Amino acid sequence: MAGWQDTSDEDLVKRIRAGERDAWQALVRRYSGRLWAVARGMRLRPDDAADAVQTTWLRLVERLDDLREPDRVGGWLTTTMRRQCLDTLARRQRVIDQDRFDELPGPSEPLDRHLLRTERDAALWRAFRSLGPRCETLLRLLLADPPPSYALVSVTLDMPIGSIGPTRQRCLARLREVLAAGPYPL
Repeated sequence: MAGWQDTSDEDLVKRIRAGERDAWQALVRRYSGRLWAVARGMRLRPDDAADAVQTTWLRLVERLDDLREPDRVGGWLTTTMRRQCLDTLARRQRVIDQDRFDELPGPSEPLDRHLLRTERDAALWRAFRSLGPRCETLLRLLLADPPPSYALVSVTLDMPIGSIGPTRQRCLARLREVLAAGPYPL
């Protein structure tokens, strides 16, 4: 597999369609890091991230023969991964998480302080979700630890690098406005 670095995505896809196992492994090596970065940027839990990455690769296997632009398989994978992450996050919101019982205050923390913090956090997340998908996704990506490069954010969100900073500033300003206008001050 030493010579695969210089092989184009289009050629890799052709070789995969022809049944070359090494070409598949080369494609997975080339794009796995990007898929994991998208999952981290969207704050998926490790097990959810692993499922999303695996499902994204499965979707490629299912649709490999239908790819119209094999030279853009990286963008296809990124978009599919982003959609898979959003589906996972939406499903997570609909399921009651038993782990939330661990968030109850301990004996050393007064109940009212915990309730106020929980209420503040809920208000923040409501305001955050009101920003819309573009701002929410951008801010989630930029809050990742470690933060992804602007180049990766640019590819992931299909946004020019020069637009990332100004868009982030507008999103944060909008978040401040929503929080200031809301019924729950922070």
